[in-house]
Amino acid sequence: MMIPTLVMGLLALALLIVGYSRGGGQHIAGARSALTMTITVLPLLLFAFIVAGMVQTLVPAQAISKWIGVESGFRGILLGSIAGGLAPGGPYVSMPIAAALVKSGASLGTVVAFMTGWSLWAVSRLPMEVGILGWRLMVARLVSTLVVPPFAGLVAQVLFGKTT
Repeated sequence: MMIPTLVMGLLALALLIVGYSRGGGQHIAGARSALTMTITVLPLLLFAFIVAGMVQTLVPAQAISKWIGVESGFRGILLGSIAGGLAPGGPYVSMPIAAALVKSGASLGTVVAFMTGWSLWAVSRLPMEVGILGWRLMVARLVSTLVVPPFAGLVAQVLFGKTT
């Protein structure tokens, strides 16, 4: 986690320097925009981390193992796919939940299925998709991706091992 943080910090610093060197207060406008985004996203991020931490703490290891661990087999992968599709919000929500699943003992296949289901199914996004793209395109996209999250979970489980 340290290297990505350092890379992002260096990138932010470089962009601030570029903005400053261009003049016109671009660095100030960029910093204000960043602050606005931080204030908007911070509550969601905080709640996502609380959910992730509570999942690790409250859900017994036996339940994790039974429902989404290596022993759960395809059932765990299917549950991960569905949970990912139903997970609200963007990566600030889903990534901490996925990390909590890993730390709680979920199988690799289940976590891959969760992330793939979140990326492709995104039930919370469907109303906007219908409104912008229409029913036909939304249904075509959703139906054409139905098998992908469970398949991705199976591939990950077979190729990359039985444990996370």
